[in-house]
Order: sequence, then structure tokens, then C-alpha cells
Amino acid sequence: MTHTSSIAVIGGGPAGLRAAECAAAAGAEVIVFDGKPSVGRKFLVAGKGGLNLTHGETLERFAGRYTGPDQPPGLWASLLDEFSPADLRAWAAELGVETFQASSGRVYPKALKAAPLLRRWIARLKSLGVRFEMNHRMCGIEPGRPHRIAFENGNLAEAQAVILALGGASWPQTGSDGQWTEWMKFPAMPIHALVAANCGWEHAWPEETLSIAEGKPLKNISASAGEMHAYGELMVTRYGLEGGIIYQLGTALRSMDAPSIAIDFKPTFSREQLVAKMESVKRGFLQEAALRWKLSDAAVAILARKPWNDVASLAEQVKHCVIPLRGPRPIAEAISSAGGVCWKGMDESLMIRNFPGIFAAGEMIDWEAPTGGYLMQGCFATGTRAGRNAAAWLGTTNC
Repeated sequence: MTHTSSIAVIGGGPAGLRAAECAAAAGAEVIVFDGKPSVGRKFLVAGKGGLNLTHGETLERFAGRYTGPDQPPGLWASLLDEFSPADLRAWAAELGVETFQASSGRVYPKALKAAPLLRRWIARLKSLGVRFEMNHRMCGIEPGRPHRIAFENGNLAEAQAVILALGGASWPQTGSDGQWTEWMKFPAMPIHALVAANCGWEHAWPEETLSIAEGKPLKNISASAGEMHAYGELMVTRYGLEGGIIYQLGTALRSMDAPSIAIDFKPTFSREQLVAKMESVKRGFLQEAALRWKLSDAAVAILARKPWNDVASLAEQVKHCVIPLRGPRPIAEAISSAGGVCWKGMDESLMIRNFPGIFAAGEMIDWEAPTGGYLMQGCFATGTRAGRNAAAWLGTTNC
């Protein structure tokens, strides 16, 4: 069977669905293809944590959260101007889903569920005339007029414009396994290898440390990797470290020949202040420091890996505890991935420079951002631009 349409969207994640919505609202005939039996599978997995849609911080700070090689200056400021966090909340409200901003700045649906939003979104897409073809896993594309797309089930598709939203390589059970990088190796479309981002990193903890610290958090700490700094918390795991701090430092860690982080367990105190709090202590330095400095059980377990015979050395370690890391956890465990279609291979409309009419959106583009709503917002913003510009490229009216 050969499916024909004006625009073929490949991938039914948030970027692909948003691209389909914008293109259909502009009057284009759109088919969404996905390799799974239903769309939005990664969207639903994200919803298990309450569905962090976006973040409430200023747009200037928000735009600075996105990194990636060869990223054009001002790119994310323009993408967020086109579809902002406020726009995303208004979009959800139009679907009858109220949102709220938590004290952390993160924005969630009031119901803290993804399924109701996804159901209403799909209903809107169908009302716009979007067609869905499930169990269509793409395995090749032949650019041309029209573009021809091959699927593993033997079916084909022909479309005047194609929006690729194939995702990265994290959570492969949802369909984002990154295998498109193996067959989409056009010399005219540069692709960087996919690597784990927003993931845990491995460290060989002694069993004595794990017996106390495993599964326990390190809260209100700061850490650095190279020139990058982050504040928040970490979780000690059997294989190493998880948590917001290690996710934020991932870019710097991947660039290091011998990756390590330096933890400051008491970032609001100076070394001198810590030493002063231990005045008159002559023995049992770590035990007394745990009380006077209010160190967590996990921090004490990490510091207990060596004996401490003076306060000054212990204070130095509390302010600068270096943890060598062996490497990131497997990409299949990562929350997101870095790498993908290079920015230099696309124009500002997100069209592949050497393949007119083929656009890219979402996590298959080489960008990364921390958790906290930035990943979802990035998918919606790039999907918005790709969908609108694919429709405009066909000569239809912008949505």
C-alpha cells in the first residue's frame, strides 16, 4: 500500500504531534506515521512523574538552558518567542487541561496525568483532518518530488513535504531507539552520534559506603565539573550517582578525559566558618562535624572512606570532595539523548538544507537541555516551527 498526503509526519511524540497540529491548522493534508500501535508513548511515560510540561522562569534564562554544537546564536530565543512556555500553558487550557506552577518553577497539569491531555490532543488532531497510520516503522527515505518513504511492514508513503520527528535513543521501549541514525546516513545531512544525556554516572562505591548511603539523597549541595556548576541534589545509587546535579553537568562530564565531579556539601558556609564551628574539638572529628555541620547520612558515609585527624582537612573535603566517574549509564536508561541532526545541516525553518521539503523536529536534532520542563518545551517549540514552515513551504496559510 502507498499512502499519499501533502505532509507526512514521521513520529508520534510531542514534537511530531505538534508539527502535525500546526500543519493541519494551516490547511495541509497530514498523515502521522508511528512504529508503535499508538502515539505519545514517551509522552505517557513522562506523565508518570506528573508530566512536567514547561518551566516558569524568564525566557532569557529559559533560552540559555539549551546547548548543542554549532547551535546558531539566538536560536532558542526565537523558538521560544514563537511558542513560549505561556503559549504551551494556553494551548493546554484550550484542551481543557489546567496547569499550575510548583514552587520549583516547574509547570504541571493540575491532574498530574498525561493521558487526559493526550486523548484530547488526539481528538483535536482528528478534528483537523489528521490521519494516523500506526505500526509503520520507517526504514528509508528517498528525497524527491514527491518524497518516498519506506516502512518495515512493506508499505510506502509519498508526500510533498516530510517532517521527521524520530526522537533520540532514550527509552527505546517507547519507540525512540535511535536506529534511524544507521540508515539515514546521507553525506548531505550531517548527523552526530547519539549519546546519553540527563542520566546517571557510574562510580565504584565501597560496600561500606553503600550500606549506609545507597538510595539516600544529598540535598542542598553544589557540584562542579570543569567550569560548569550546578546546585540541587544527588542520589547515591549502587552504580554511582543520579539526580538533577549530575544531569546538569552531563555536557561538561562528556568532554572530560577523566570525568569527575567536585561536591560541596555545605555551599552556604566557607571553610573558615566550618572550622570555627568545630572549635575545641580534639577527636572524633567526623562524628562531631556530622552534628555541628548538619551533614546528611549519605554525606557522612562518603566522607568516612578515610580517617580524619584534623578539622581543616575535613572542612576542605566537605567543600571540595572529588568523585571520579567511570562513565554514563547506558543510553537506554537516559531521560534524553544528545546528538542527532546537526544544526549546520538545517536552515532557520528547520528544513534540511540539501533536501528541500524535508524538516526535522524534536530530540532527533542535536540539542540537549536539563530536566525541569525544558525537554518538553523544546519538542513543542521545534515541532511548532517545523509544522508551520512545512505548511508554508507548500504554499498554505500559516497557522
